[in-house]
Amino acid sequence: MYAITGITGKVGGAAARALLSAGQRVRAVVRDADKGRAWSDLGCEVAIAEMEDADALTRAFADVTGVFVLPPSNFDPEPGFPEARAVIVAVRQALDATRPARIVCLSTIGAQVAQSNLLSQRTLMEEALSALPITFLRPAWFMENLSWDVAQARDQGVISCFLQPLDKAMPMVATADVGRIAAELLLQDWAGRRVVELEGPDWVSQDRIAAELSKALQRPVRAEAVPRENWGALFRAQGMRDPIPRIQMLDGFNEGWIKFEGGASTRVIGKVGLAEVIRKLVA
Repeated sequence: MYAITGITGKVGGAAARALLSAGQRVRAVVRDADKGRAWSDLGCEVAIAEMEDADALTRAFADVTGVFVLPPSNFDPEPGFPEARAVIVAVRQALDATRPARIVCLSTIGAQVAQSNLLSQRTLMEEALSALPITFLRPAWFMENLSWDVAQARDQGVISCFLQPLDKAMPMVATADVGRIAAELLLQDWAGRRVVELEGPDWVSQDRIAAELSKALQRPVRAEAVPRENWGALFRAQGMRDPIPRIQMLDGFNEGWIKFEGGASTRVIGKVGLAEVIRKLVA
């Protein structure tokens, strides 16, 4: 039995489906019963737990072989990341109480970076769980983040880009690959802590993204850089309380200090390319 948190999202769902396809039993960890019905229909057990609730997580993780920890995303955290810290405390308490043989935790490219940024929430998670028998899966930038750009590309023939310069290629990965690899890692045997870095089959630039959108939408699409001096005001206008962590993250990608760690880490290359992801996003 494998407990999967974040199962209602793209990555968690892909991981659960891969495990089910491999003939494994899955416990779907969801926040409310309504979100668990679709997984119950597929033959999963369902456990109800908020990620900040240590007691509920302990029940959800009880008597399983492995756990996939998928921390909730928070793009506008309070200073010091208290929301992430609350999840970390609860997850660690539940894992200490249940001691599953295998733990895979979704982390991120750049989790090893000391400089504070939005991704530091995953750094904190790694620091708290590193003493456990655990694999940290560090994927590259998700290709599916492009879903925010499809409407602008379709309506205006442009995508507003924060990753710059526009011709700079960087590693990206499809969520289907992230979930699939997470499931494969749960089925492996290992000891102690390990890091697996995951990227897609090709590095991708913003100019290439615009070209692929142009093909999929059958209209010209160009990439347009958003001046950095406008980011703060723009993010605040979109409702963010504190845009600084997001800006620091974007700076990290653009300046190259958010990157794969390499070294003793294992590098895995996914199968799903940019064109396939974009075709699904525009369909």
